[in-house]
Amino acid sequence: MTPPAPDAPARAGAREWGALVVLMLPVLLISVDNTVLHFALPQISLELRPTGRQLLWMVDAYPLVLAGLLVPMGALGDRVGRRRLLLVGSTGFAAVSALAAFAPSGPALVAARAVLGVFGAMLMPATLSLIRNLFRDTVQRRTAIAVWATGFSAGGVLGPVVGGVLLEHFRWGSVFLVAVPVLVPLLVLGPVLVPESRDPRPGPVDLVSAALVLAAMLGAVWALKSTGAAGASPAAAAAGAAALLAGTAFVRRQLRRPVPMLDVRLFRRRVFTGGLVNNLVASTVFIGFLFFVSQHLQLVEGLPPLRAGLALVPGAAATILSGLVAVRVARRVPPAVVVPAGLAVMTAGFLMVALGDLSDGTVLVTALVVTGIGSGAAQTLAGDLVLAEVEPERAGAASAISETAYELGAALGVAVLGTAVTAGYARAFAPPPGLSPEQAAVAAETLGGAVGVAGDLDAAAAGQLLTSAVGAFETGVHASAAIGAGLLAATAVLVRLLLRRQPAAH
Repeated sequence: MTPPAPDAPARAGAREWGALVVLMLPVLLISVDNTVLHFALPQISLELRPTGRQLLWMVDAYPLVLAGLLVPMGALGDRVGRRRLLLVGSTGFAAVSALAAFAPSGPALVAARAVLGVFGAMLMPATLSLIRNLFRDTVQRRTAIAVWATGFSAGGVLGPVVGGVLLEHFRWGSVFLVAVPVLVPLLVLGPVLVPESRDPRPGPVDLVSAALVLAAMLGAVWALKSTGAAGASPAAAAAGAAALLAGTAFVRRQLRRPVPMLDVRLFRRRVFTGGLVNNLVASTVFIGFLFFVSQHLQLVEGLPPLRAGLALVPGAAATILSGLVAVRVARRVPPAVVVPAGLAVMTAGFLMVALGDLSDGTVLVTALVVTGIGSGAAQTLAGDLVLAEVEPERAGAASAISETAYELGAALGVAVLGTAVTAGYARAFAPPPGLSPEQAAVAAETLGGAVGVAGDLDAAAAGQLLTSAVGAFETGVHASAAIGAGLLAATAVLVRLLLRRQPAAH
């Protein structure tokens, strides 16, 4: 066998691949946690009776706090050790998940989800940066990142199925308890298989920068959510302005510091920026899709949680296979072709929803398969491009930026597309006669609220209410899907321009 060239990166062995398996556990957990929550929303709506805004914040609180803290936690992991931060985050995530399972009210569940975001921010950049340091060979690294991305999709498969079983036999709180058995093996095997890594020349922990980036995230998403739900208002404008000021101050601070928390000069690299833009938009529209498809299957189609979860398995499986195939295709075809093509396929899936007849749930399930094929290809390769643009010792910061794009996309998915569904529902819903003012107000908030009110009415009144509510919900879904298709099409063009000089990896 011909020995490798002296400057060739070392290839990973059995220990590195075993470490990858262990690192998949928190990735699976976070994906399962997001998917399970979507499927638990109908039960949460019926039991806790949250307002429409509280329902959105139950989904948003976790990814929003996580997105705001990913960059600070990535920098902290570079300083104190990425494995150490991973283990601390895993312990906290398991403990708070147990508390979330018994939340007594909508606001309490929102608060628990926000605290989960703090510990989740310790997990995600640590896993990706550890992978970057474990796998130096280009093809092996791309394969490992494909497996990492597959972990999210596998969680998308396991979440609805496992969650469906739990929700059919136990109350909604049981879905949060999944974190405990998933994280125990990580806490046992992590110190054995995963080597510690850190930046040999880390910068100081910068609390001011952490506060600025968190303020920018919170203000921006709150402004979007508020505007989408209630229209333009002075409060929303003030939140948007505060977010802009905080973001500007954060960038200026990073440019002045000798060792910044986030090297914003990385965004001058076209490939780096193209990969981030791709993942931000793809995550936004995909999470927005899940927000309304899970409710449609359960509240409109009347499927129990387990059958609704199984209906999404083909879409998640398509995402997994597409990501793995994309790694092989990228050896011969440049990412500048594969990534925009994936976005174009996702656009086709959203157009199916925007223009299709939603009275049959088959349209949504088929569209999810098409969207999954495009998402698997685009996000797997874009994630690799982001990490490949930086040196291994800076993997923590780059991983944090990459994960921020994913998680900010998750928050924006509900803030933009989810709010479009909710706003479209509120505008199109016409309460039938005979409802009390309280019943009409609850039914006008969300589809879940209307289903809950219908359970207290006689058959004729319930039928009228559900007909109006379902029609209003489908109006919102059509509008949301059209917005998603437009975002994807525009992003495909932009990413094609940014990546056009990136060669295939032979």
